[in-house]
Amino acid sequence: MGVPVARVEFLDETSVRALNAHDKLSLPEKPLLLFEFHGSEYGVKEQAELVQQIADEHDATGFEWATRPEDRSRLWQARHNAYFALLQLRPGSRAISTDCCVPISRLAECLLATKEDIEREGVTHGIIGHVGDGNFHVQMIIDPNDPADIARAEGVNARMVSRAIAMQGTCTGEHGIGLHKIDFLIQESGEATVDVMRTIKHALDPHNIFNPGKVLRW
Repeated sequence: MGVPVARVEFLDETSVRALNAHDKLSLPEKPLLLFEFHGSEYGVKEQAELVQQIADEHDATGFEWATRPEDRSRLWQARHNAYFALLQLRPGSRAISTDCCVPISRLAECLLATKEDIEREGVTHGIIGHVGDGNFHVQMIIDPNDPADIARAEGVNARMVSRAIAMQGTCTGEHGIGLHKIDFLIQESGEATVDVMRTIKHALDPHNIFNPGKVLRW
């Protein structure tokens, strides 16, 4: 519809519940979208009204505007506290953070399939996302001393990445490959592409001193 959305974030109901407890908020504990619009006072009002109309047509409820700077800051600060808020759902836990990205046209499908998978596995979790670009993160809250708990979370992550790649997405929206996604990069780009990358790595870094062991196996 041509609305220049500056920012749009997603929080699932578990994340909202955790933030309510952590930041002393009273948000409805349902899946939530946070929008930000930039422009003149009248331009922003027109953008927000159009987005509210679209939201209403898709059975959204509770559309609220936050125009005062302090109200906006409070909501965005709460969003940034999501990692710590979710850890409080299971004291003594640790988090496995995931990161994938799909075309926006496939986002809802990918997100719902992932949520169904993780609920079936019984892993404590929250889902947040920078959904304006199709990027979302599942934060899985696990017992670091329970190998079975870790294995369930890793299984969910592997299936999520495979699902995203099958939907013409990517294994990482913003976190990078690092150590954990070396095999996912091969799955996404193919052995031949990764071999070319490795050849360049060998040429530019023959002594393997530039961040060794990351992204590519030597």
